[in-house]
Amino acid sequence: MNESSKKVIYRFLISGRVQGVFYRASTREQAHKLNLTGHAKNLPDGRVEVLACGDLISIANLEQWLWQGPMGAEVMDVEKQVVESVAESINGFGIY
Repeated sequence: MNESSKKVIYRFLISGRVQGVFYRASTREQAHKLNLTGHAKNLPDGRVEVLACGDLISIANLEQWLWQGPMGAEVMDVEKQVVESVAESINGFGIY
């Protein structure tokens, strides 16, 4: 298996003006275009968490998009963490 086609899971924490600007819904659209599964959810501290599962190239493309987000967003930081495993299987892309 080619390294770039290997499935990986990353957790992104996006800070800035990212709530109330359709950031989660727009992230889901991008994830669908890139054939990624996972979720986007608002956190109580004002950040958005994005869990993305897919190949490295698609994850890199999503990460690049996360830095700009939808119109109206003002992204200050995108923190990236590798996720070793998740408790449940990841199907589709949810918004929470």
